[in-house]
Amino acid sequence: MHIHTYGQLVAVCDIVESKAKKLAGKYGVDYFLSIEELLANKAGIDVVVICSPNGLHANHAIQAMRKGYHVLVEKPMAITSADCEAMIRVAAESGRHLFTVVQNRFNPPVLAVKKALDEGMFGKLYSIQLTCFWNRDAAYYKDSWKGSKALDGGVLFTQFSHFIDLLYWFFGDIKTVYAITKNAAHNGIIEFEDCGAVTIEFANNIIGTINFSINSFDKNREGSLTILGEKGTVKIGGEYLNTIAYQQFETGSLDCTGEAKEVNDYGTYKGSMSNHDKVYDSLVNTLQNGTTFYADPLEGLKTVEIIERIYQSAQSNKTS
Repeated sequence: MHIHTYGQLVAVCDIVESKAKKLAGKYGVDYFLSIEELLANKAGIDVVVICSPNGLHANHAIQAMRKGYHVLVEKPMAITSADCEAMIRVAAESGRHLFTVVQNRFNPPVLAVKKALDEGMFGKLYSIQLTCFWNRDAAYYKDSWKGSKALDGGVLFTQFSHFIDLLYWFFGDIKTVYAITKNAAHNGIIEFEDCGAVTIEFANNIIGTINFSINSFDKNREGSLTILGEKGTVKIGGEYLNTIAYQQFETGSLDCTGEAKEVNDYGTYKGSMSNHDKVYDSLVNTLQNGTTFYADPLEGLKTVEIIERIYQSAQSNKTS
């Protein structure tokens, strides 16, 4: 557990007592069965880490900040832009830090492409293609908050918000969006889509497409981003944006020699890259040394706004 490595774990909280008790016993700390109980009874807390269902992130983060604690909230920051705005407002009012987790930014290929974009290696950008083909079967959703519209929010929030974050980080805000989504294989299992196709135009006039699905047979297959520019072309590939599939530039090439991490393995399924050590390292440096945290909560808000616009377009296209 990275909390234990970069700081001191002082308490855990879970509504399922067996889980809370097991984790607390492992680290020799107190456990609580609600965030209200935790905040009311536990002293010595500097940072509250929010890993609850997506739809509860805002409520839990706001409670903690109002009690005077800094907050690190897992992705997505929330599942409505209104909730994100409320979180940012309370952080400002309370003078607390609101940290967000978007650990795929630390993938060596992602960092290399970001550097190339910032240095103008691509020249004029023409278009991009984001592809996310993962597997989430019925067992993944069984007896879980996942799949609920109110607590999960949708595939773009729970599975692919990391990818949407990178689109905003790389290319900025979007101007127009046209989306079609469908529940092709999870009827009666989840309350939202399991696949979709999106066409977007960014504010800087780049055009792009997003093709996403959790219906890949048996396992995750691809999480990739292709960038076509005047002076260069790159595809970040692999299952989790963790390799360079190909690259060619008029001048130079990408340096992807950084440390390659393993993916988060949850036993029955896998998620994004395991870079949380770098998240906690940045958090500690911010609190102790005043350095800028690697991600801004305003970027978390923009990611949620983009996802909202995709879903709004898809809903409009279903009813028109």
